Formats: sequence, C-alpha cells, structure tokens
Amino acid sequence: MSRIGKQPIAIPAGVEVKIDGNTVTVKGPKGETSRTFASILTISQNEGVLTVERPDDTRESKSLHGLSRTLLANMVEGVSNGFSKKLQMVGVGYRAALKGKDLEMQLGYSHPVLVECPEGIEFACPSQTEIVVSGISKEQVGQVAANIRKWRKPEPYKGKGIRYEGENVRRKAGKAGKD
Repeated sequence: MSRIGKQPIAIPAGVEVKIDGNTVTVKGPKGETSRTFASILTISQNEGVLTVERPDDTRESKSLHGLSRTLLANMVEGVSNGFSKKLQMVGVGYRAALKGKDLEMQLGYSHPVLVECPEGIEFACPSQTEIVVSGISKEQVGQVAANIRKWRKPEPYKGKGIRYEGENVRRKAGKAGKD
C-alpha cells in the first residue's frame, strides 16, 4: 500500500471541504480551489480528517493513490497558508520592479521584460534583486516561478541570471591560459 496515500489529511480550523462525487472543493481564509480526482478512488471526510482509499492493488490505482492524496493535502495547505517561491537576480544591472500587478524586469536585454500576473498569483519585490511569487496553488506558483527563471537561467561562468533562493549554481573554471 502507498505509504503517502494511506496517511490521513488533517483539516485545520477555518477550512471547509466539500466533496461532490469525485470533485473536491476546499475553501479557506486565503481563497477557494477545486479539483476533480480519478473516479476509481474514494475520498471521504470524517471528524476533521480527509482520507483517500483505493479499491484494489492494480498498478493504476496504486499510482493514483499517493498522487491524489498529495494533491488534496496541497489544496488544504494552500487555502490555509498559501505557497511562495523566492527568486534572486544576480548580475550587473539586473533588477525587478512591480508595475501595477505585473512584474517588470531589466535583464540585460535592449528592452524591459514584462511578466503579466496570472489570476491567483501575487508578485512582490522586497528589494530590486528579489522576486517573491505567491498563491494558493503550489502547481501554479512553481510554474510561474519557472517561467520567470527561464528568461535568464544562471550561467556557469559568472553565475549571472535568475535563480531560486538557495539554489546552488555549479561554476566552471574560465580559460586555462590565463596568467
């Protein structure tokens, strides 16, 4: 049996869970989200705890069991606490600023890069070289952060680019003929 799938999900105070067949809607202080899960799984709610059960030990139901439990746990976590990713900009002249809700970045191109803020996501710039992407969907926060990082990935010689906070960029030695 899936070790992750069999773990119950505790529902924190202030979070409402509504199960309608295989569609689950979670509402909390940060917002509301819903998702449709596979019909072979059974999702139940008892005494402030959500459980996901599978009918048999087929390969398909085993693989969906842990995945569905994790997605459900992320929904509960997202509406109660939210998710965020921090990005750091390294390089001379690299900076970011908010323009309304959108993000405007100077990345060494001849023009500024404008990233539109998708629905359900918030941008913040604590300093000119830091970007914080936050929202209630872990999947969407990660994708938006990856799309921002894609504009200038960290390069291995000087380490310039946009990186996740705490990301280790492997550096290469320069030319060997230097004195």
